[in-house]
Amino acid sequence: MNSKLKIQNSKLAFIAFGSNLGRSREIILAAMTQAQPFSDQLILKSSLWQTTPVDCPPGSPPFLNAVVGLLPPKNETPESLLEKMQDIEKAFGRTPKTVLNEPRVLDLDLIAFGTETRNSPKLMLPHPRAHLRRFVLQPLSEIAPELVLPGQVKTVAELLAALPAGETVTRI
Repeated sequence: MNSKLKIQNSKLAFIAFGSNLGRSREIILAAMTQAQPFSDQLILKSSLWQTTPVDCPPGSPPFLNAVVGLLPPKNETPESLLEKMQDIEKAFGRTPKTVLNEPRVLDLDLIAFGTETRNSPKLMLPHPRAHLRRFVLQPLSEIAPELVLPGQVKTVAELLAALPAGETVTRI
């Protein structure tokens, strides 16, 4: 993990990375490298975590997950960052989904963008289920344990501690 950015969490954007098809470790690490230009400083990177599929079709393989924190340039918007993330997904072979939560080579989700909120068909901020998912909160707690997601009152570390057992999340 990188040392903490010298900036308040309220100015950072957080992106969740997931993969459960192909060479997931290499895919996520390469995608993280491609995300570096989206940040005005070195990005924060969590460890990689192997996780059980959540709400996925039966027989779905385990995921590798990670979270990155970056400092978007002043002219960046959540929508423009989302577009760049979707371009990275496509570059790694992501195709439009045919089944909800089907296995995928690369999945990038914008978890938070500073204190911005959105509620549109294209983008919901913060991510509407991030506070309920161990596979997001565990890596996010590594790089931003004191972060309070917009609309929440508990820190990421507190949300993680309050989750019920069930999801298996293992650092690799």
